Amino acid sequence: MRYRNKNVLRVEFFLLCLVVPGIIMVNKWAPQMFLFLWAATIYGYLVMRLVYRDRLRTLWNWQAVCWQNLKPVLIRWLIACVGMTLFLLIYDPDRLFGLFHYRPEIIPFLLVLYPVVSALPQEFIFCSFFFERYKDFFGSGSKMVIASGVMFAYAHCLYINPVAPTLSFFGGLIFASTYRKTNSLALVTIEHGLYGNFLFLIGLGFYFYGGNVQ
Repeated sequence: MRYRNKNVLRVEFFLLCLVVPGIIMVNKWAPQMFLFLWAATIYGYLVMRLVYRDRLRTLWNWQAVCWQNLKPVLIRWLIACVGMTLFLLIYDPDRLFGLFHYRPEIIPFLLVLYPVVSALPQEFIFCSFFFERYKDFFGSGSKMVIASGVMFAYAHCLYINPVAPTLSFFGGLIFASTYRKTNSLALVTIEHGLYGNFLFLIGLGFYFYGGNVQ
């Protein structure tokens, strides 16, 4: 099938994973990031519908959202929360818990909407779609996890500051590792939502919507 031709996949990977984020960076279009994020999500979904329909049926894998899998996810998250807080305390202490002082009214909306509006499409793209679409290039083991983490970090370079891509690289490795073990979009979305919500609550979110983007 031509949609699985390696040359087609190479061109698609180059355009989708490298060129488009690069164009966004150069033009400083990060404020419109959600448009690009959901456009990429729709494209990925259509490809999955067309080429990987059987995989699409088991995409969520809610059975993996169980205590056996949640326990290591939560332990790792708690450790990361301490690390992120200490990092911000050292790197930019004036922003620590700034959201509670300057925009407390958005916190309930953030907690509810971030996992659905942001975490879900990102994990669909960089885990579900990426793992299925590019396994001929990276396999299904550690190389795939690293590739997903690198592309996840590169996509966050559009915020034009060192914090977003650096944290995103480690986050991308964590999320890709979880997905590799469970094949569950549901679980990895929950995990990403936990990290993202905490990151915004303590003030690190500035580097994921502001930073040097202006």
